[in-house]
Parts: sequence; C-alpha cells; structure tokens
Amino acid sequence: MPEEFGKDGEICSHDRFYVHPAHGAPGPITLENDKGVYQIQPLTGWRDAMRDEPLDIAFWNYDRTRALSDGRVRIEGIEARFHTAPIVTEIFEAMVRRGAFDVSELGLTYFLRTFADGPSPFLALPVFPNRAFRHSAIYVSTASGIERPEQLTGRTIGELALYGHDAGVMPKGILADEFGFRPECNRWIVGGIDFPMKPIDFVPQSHPAGVEVTLAPTGTDLGALLEAGEIDVLISADVPRCVLEGSPRVRRLFTDHKAVERDYFRRTGIFPIMHAVVVTRELAEREPEVVQAVYRGFCDAKAVAAEELVRGMTFNNMGLMIPWLTDLLSQDRELLGAGWWPYGIRPNHAAIDAVLRYHHEQGLTARRLSVEEVFVPYLLDK
Repeated sequence: MPEEFGKDGEICSHDRFYVHPAHGAPGPITLENDKGVYQIQPLTGWRDAMRDEPLDIAFWNYDRTRALSDGRVRIEGIEARFHTAPIVTEIFEAMVRRGAFDVSELGLTYFLRTFADGPSPFLALPVFPNRAFRHSAIYVSTASGIERPEQLTGRTIGELALYGHDAGVMPKGILADEFGFRPECNRWIVGGIDFPMKPIDFVPQSHPAGVEVTLAPTGTDLGALLEAGEIDVLISADVPRCVLEGSPRVRRLFTDHKAVERDYFRRTGIFPIMHAVVVTRELAEREPEVVQAVYRGFCDAKAVAAEELVRGMTFNNMGLMIPWLTDLLSQDRELLGAGWWPYGIRPNHAAIDAVLRYHHEQGLTARRLSVEEVFVPYLLDK
C-alpha cells in the first residue's frame, strides 16, 4: 500500500504514490544520450541480493524520480519502499526528527544545519532532485521604489519558511558577490505565504547576531504584505499568489530573469542546487554496496525522465500541455549541455562549493564545511 505522512509526521496509508515492491518486473528500458545507446535491465531476484530488510526511501514526486516509484527502474539487490508527502518539508521533518527513512531527499540548508553540534547523522549522495536558478525568487513591492539590486539596503525583506531557506541562500550569496548586498543592513521577517505551512522548528534557526530577524505570526501571508507595501521585498522558493495573479503592485527584482539567469550560468557554470538525497551515516558506513546501488538507481531514474523528454522532441512533446516546450528544451540543452541535470560531484563542484561558502558567509553554519565532510566518501569520484 502506498504511504504518505500524517499530520504529525507519522506514516499513514494513502493511494496517491506507489510503493515499489508491489510491481511485477518491467522490461528493459533503452536509453540514448551523448555517450551512446544502452539499456537499464530490471533485476531478477531483486528481493534477496544485498540485504534482508527493505530500504525506506522518501522523496517528492518528481519526473526524475518517478521511474523508481513506479517500478520502471529497480535498485539492484534492494527491496525498496517509497514514501512521499504533499509538501516536501514534511519529508525533511520526518527524516531530521525521527530518522524515519534510510534514504531521503533533504533540502541542503536543512542538511547542513544538522552539522551544528558535530558530525551529522546523515551523509549526502551527489543526487540533486531539486535545483533552480533563483534570481527569479526575489520579488519587490512597486511602492518600494526598488528598481536595481543596489537599492536593497535598509529594506524590510520577507523570507519563506526560515532565514536562509534553500531558495534564499543562493540569491543572497549572488547579490553579495555581484552587487555588494549585506543582509545585516536589512530587517528580515520569516513566515509563510498563501498556503498552510507549519513553522520550521526541527532545525536550528541560525543567523548572525547582527542580523535582525523576526518570525511572523502564524497565518501571516508574506505575499499579501508585499502587495500591500508593508514589506519591500520577498525572497521565496514558492511564487506568491499576488504574482501569479498579475498584481500591478508587485514584480520580480530582475524583470528579465530568464536572460539574467542564463547569463549567470554562462559566466559561472553554476546550476544552483536546492535539495540533495541523504542516507543515514550508519547505513553509509555499514553497507557501502547498498548505498552505491541506491546512487545508481537515482541516476538511472533521472536518465529515463531525460530520455522521455528528448525522444518526445521528435513529436513536439505533444504529450505535455506546455506550448513551445520543444524549443525550450533545445535552448536549455544548447546552454546547459546534453546532460542538463547532472548528478555526481565533478560536474557539480562549483555549485556545491557555492552553497557551502554562502551557508557559512551568511552565518548559517559556524564554519565552512567541506565537500569531503558532507558527501559519502566513496562517491566523491563520481
């Protein structure tokens, strides 16, 4: 039976997400990329190879993970049970509070904060199911008079969920690097937007002593405050309703954000990472062959999703209700490369280093953590 989380992070039955072991074995999947044509073969006798106990794995319902949850891709030698939740932070909370899973998606800032008191109970795989350019995550009130990034000093800025949420770390770092932005020169209000979200109280709420941070009362809609001109700026992973509805009182700081973000990639080679997949440190140390199989499974599932999109270009991706998607895919592959959503350390080194540096510079971790500290050691060469 599929499983999701209940209100208090407990697992409960639900029918919207499939649990892998119920599937019959699928046929081989043929993939083609810039390195050639190959097949992912289903494992026969997959229940009894590396370990006796099932592995509990949690992630949001992404296209790049779906081939795992629907059984098209099997993790070699592993019986897996897959779990999800409507809001991804519920997965994070269950993992951080209770170690509810053997393997779990975890926002990078949530993961890095688990090093606050010493070594984290988790280690990361170089699997990045959620990544996004974040110049577009900065919204301004038109009443503020802000036209340029240099005008952000001395403002009241809202931020979704917690000070230094994943979509906040990168834009603050970029603003600091390229425009001299200093968070301590502003007032910060942390809260939700226009959908229900529990306060984030399961990781340390770190920020430098010199930064003024206030938690908004429960139920506060920071998007509504932005539209009303009660805050000047909002940094948010999620798009507030006032923006989606086209309110003339709000706009993005970077109005041509797509061009700005593409230029940022051309200059830096960084496709920002928001979330990683982590395993318990105990599992990583005790069963390295299992962890390596999990890594390969995530890579194979992503390859399936990418191949579906690329093959669909022949038919103008007519299976998806997104006009001009084929042109967008062509543009993205031309800029980002044929493997436009890379896993592994080597192709992501600049993006990983940026997050680790920004996390420390913004006072979210007491020191700058290293790649070797946070990732599974035997996957560092990937």
